[in-house]
Amino acid sequence: MARTNIRLVEAYNKLLTICDNEEIGSSLASENALALDLGVSRTVVRSALERLTKAGIVALNGRHKAILRRSNEDDKMERPPAPQGLDELENRFFEWVLHMDVPAGTVLNVAQLAKEFGVATHTLQEFLSSLSRYGIVARRPKGGWLLEGFTTSFALELSEFRSVLELNAVRQLLTLPKEHPIWARLQTLETEHRTLLTEIDEKFHDFSRLDQRFHTAINSVVDNRFVKEFQKIISLIFHYHFQWNKSDERIRNESAIHEHLAYLDALRSRDPVKAEAAARVHLATSTQTLLNSLKAHDHADG
Repeated sequence: MARTNIRLVEAYNKLLTICDNEEIGSSLASENALALDLGVSRTVVRSALERLTKAGIVALNGRHKAILRRSNEDDKMERPPAPQGLDELENRFFEWVLHMDVPAGTVLNVAQLAKEFGVATHTLQEFLSSLSRYGIVARRPKGGWLLEGFTTSFALELSEFRSVLELNAVRQLLTLPKEHPIWARLQTLETEHRTLLTEIDEKFHDFSRLDQRFHTAINSVVDNRFVKEFQKIISLIFHYHFQWNKSDERIRNESAIHEHLAYLDALRSRDPVKAEAAARVHLATSTQTLLNSLKAHDHADG
């Protein structure tokens, strides 16, 4: 199975044991009861139940969670190995924050998190220090770290800054000669978009990664170390937030693909007005999707 958060791994494996100890056909307890029993949030419970459903161990029908079969050794999830580099640690941290229901204002237990991520305490301290520049975490007056969180205000500020960076990238991209590698890269991305569009019913979940590669490609034309650093963080946050809101996901992703294709067409035209207009339309949609994901998450956990 794919690498994921240790808390989810442990909750999932405990649920396997619970299912094995119950009668086939019986129903699991409520999400609240399971969260209390497992010592995790409802968000983690829902993620574990989703995996159990995909594995054919549990069938969800509203609040009824029928046990369909016993587990086997292949059903178990393995604990993720230690991160191999800063990029993987960043991914692990954002997955933990955005998927594991960590609210704003949470005091971060560095020793516990270092153990969970499989890194040395000083490595995590240095990583958190780097994140403090973005306002994601803050050092507490008496020591330790506080998660500032991803609020509506944070999302709006992040989106505004993202637009500034990407519109600047668009202006630079339009000046590049046809021999520049970016044009071939964008052509490849267009092919991938059109392919996904033909398979949207089965593979709409794949759009998140494609969206990440699309915006990374556009911003790659800016040769500025500070822009690249901020763009990486922005990309991660948008990528993980988009996975929160599952309502109308297929429709949203199909619509976003069409916006990307219009964006690509505008870039190829080399018309600055047309290209910037297409960029603004899509960036506005992305901002609304980000805000909706926050609302959906708050509603789910309310």
